[in-house]
Amino acid sequence: MSSAPKSVATTGRRVFIGKLAGTGVFDPLGDRVGKIHDVVVAFRLSTVANVIGFVVEVGPRKRIFLPLTRVTAIEPGSVITTGLLNMRTFTQRPIETLVLTELFDRVVHLNDGSGQVRVLDVAMEQRRPRDWVIQTLHVQRVRTSSLGFLRGGETLTVGLAEVTGLLKADSNQAATALLLQMEDMKPADLADFIHDLPLDRQIAVARSLSDSRLADALEELPEDDRVAIVSRLEAGRAADVLDVMQPDDAADLVAELPQEHAQKLLGLMEPEEAADVRRLLAYADSTAGGLMTTEPVILPPDATVAQMLASVRREDISVALASAAFVTRPPSETPTGKYLGMVHIQRALREPPQTLLGTIVDTDIEKVAPDTHVATVVRLLATYNLTVLPVVDQDGHLVGAVSADDVLDELLPDDWRNLEDEDTDRIMARSIYG
Repeated sequence: MSSAPKSVATTGRRVFIGKLAGTGVFDPLGDRVGKIHDVVVAFRLSTVANVIGFVVEVGPRKRIFLPLTRVTAIEPGSVITTGLLNMRTFTQRPIETLVLTELFDRVVHLNDGSGQVRVLDVAMEQRRPRDWVIQTLHVQRVRTSSLGFLRGGETLTVGLAEVTGLLKADSNQAATALLLQMEDMKPADLADFIHDLPLDRQIAVARSLSDSRLADALEELPEDDRVAIVSRLEAGRAADVLDVMQPDDAADLVAELPQEHAQKLLGLMEPEEAADVRRLLAYADSTAGGLMTTEPVILPPDATVAQMLASVRREDISVALASAAFVTRPPSETPTGKYLGMVHIQRALREPPQTLLGTIVDTDIEKVAPDTHVATVVRLLATYNLTVLPVVDQDGHLVGAVSADDVLDELLPDDWRNLEDEDTDRIMARSIYG
């Protein structure tokens, strides 16, 4: 597929927004304050749109609105501001359109009847100082193959007046431009990015992500977002993503779905993964059983330190779970054989690689039962300075482990990801000081 022109700015004060994304935003003294995340426009007619400002990313999970009236220059590699920035989080209004988020990859019709084209880039053009408009699109012809796929062809530049359907949302719209922005994001930042998208773009992104990448994002998304996404995915794909998720997060998500849909997805999941989820669904909320994962690091007593270190290096193991291995008699799948104790990562690092875990196991850490309340779990984690605790049933079998990050998710308000820093400070102060 061909791409838009290489430079940020071209002659005639035309700036291609695809190349503007990620450009640094600087104050008058030359200090960087953020980078361009998107361009905000308001369509007056279908043939022209006024640029009203930029969405500027000023932190990993913080985006603000920069009005065009506070921009003094748009140059290759930099956008210069007056230095006055409102740090309130950007919220899109109904009259506003986000160019990168909503218009890129949209398929529209050419008014001359020659077919469909996909929007590859959008140009903003300056008419007067601090007065920019959208009038030009960089597009690629598309045709539908016999299998129903859109295939690319010739690229061309057209005016807004030459196309129809630019403002019509399409749930089948590709997410190529958005995926490029998300490529190196950590799961929490990816979830934050997806959360800010309109629903149709959330679905487009979800369909384009790999199972593991989407699973990571769903584990971090608020309840409403992840339910909306999973409910609109093809059932087989949704089940595949649930298979990849941590069992406790998958169970939380399944519990939020309508019962009929939840049972359908459980029936499509891998039997072992579905069994873990069903077991977790049986436990009450705000208990160790309801918060735990069924897949901590579990090893037999004759495993070596070297084997433990290899196990905690796995990418699918969270930092909290990687802090310790649980030693049990066979079987090593939950519910395990008799629980013997745990080996902390710091202790393992001080031992020779061939040391058997059974010789350095810590038996003093208090176990919790599946019905133990979260308040007791918090007290034990704090008492022993731990990030994870074993959950053991009445017969002495390890059934899972509850970690500090799961406890924090339970204690914080449901919408904690959307709170401003000052709101979070007030909530935490109330929880600590009453």
